[in-house]
Amino acid sequence: MTEIAFHFNAPDKVAYACRLLRKAVASKARVVVTGDSATLGQLDVALWTFGALEFLPHCRSAANASVKAQSPVYLTESSRETPHQQVLVNLGGEVPAGFERYERLIEVVTLDDDDRGQARSRWKHYTDRGYPIVRHDLNLKPPT
Repeated sequence: MTEIAFHFNAPDKVAYACRLLRKAVASKARVVVTGDSATLGQLDVALWTFGALEFLPHCRSAANASVKAQSPVYLTESSRETPHQQVLVNLGGEVPAGFERYERLIEVVTLDDDDRGQARSRWKHYTDRGYPIVRHDLNLKPPT
């Protein structure tokens, strides 16, 4: 069964995703990030620029198959056709299609009321189907 975690109270979804992906890549995890095109575009740029001495290898869904297979971070609007199914990070507002194929799902939720409302709907979707959920309140953690 997919492990599901909600990371609540992220002040900036893209900046938090960068930090989360940095940790995941350092631990050798392979991650698919899903969301809308605009958010993924912002994340793509941020992954090139968020640290002066860091680069997180990643690719978008338009990359060729060998690049997708080798990249530890894959950015896509659809989580159905992906090169790996280890960790799925959802930056979007909907339940990602095919999430149950992944070992882990991380939902990133900001302080925005609309985002929080959409997160409540996703939470209900998962709990209605019997998935246990781990809650991480980012307000209670020091920044990394």
